[in-house]
Amino acid sequence: MRPADRAMVLLLAGIGAFGLCFVDAARLRAAAGADEAERTRLVAQLRLTDLALFTEARYTRHPSQADLHSAFQDHPLALEHFPTGSLISPPAGLVKVMPPGNPEAVSLADGVGDTAK
Repeated sequence: MRPADRAMVLLLAGIGAFGLCFVDAARLRAAAGADEAERTRLVAQLRLTDLALFTEARYTRHPSQADLHSAFQDHPLALEHFPTGSLISPPAGLVKVMPPGNPEAVSLADGVGDTAK
């Protein structure tokens, strides 16, 4: 058996194992279907928050409960010192997008907060 044949056998075995992972996941999902409704009811009853994906900062642990300024609590121009802060964006409910020229939009170029005037 040539080395290329061995490599092909290993590659096909890996692809087969990868495909079996999806088959197993579908089997487990079908088996857990009845438990899904019970878990949903329990989460609503206990008023649990969203899933904590990261353990570093409070604004990455529970993004739906963080305010927009918690990442800059040390200084308004402070750099992000937790790597996970660059992996997630603020929740859609906290982001207010305003077009340029909107009277509610505030820019540093407008001189807002300028005490030299």
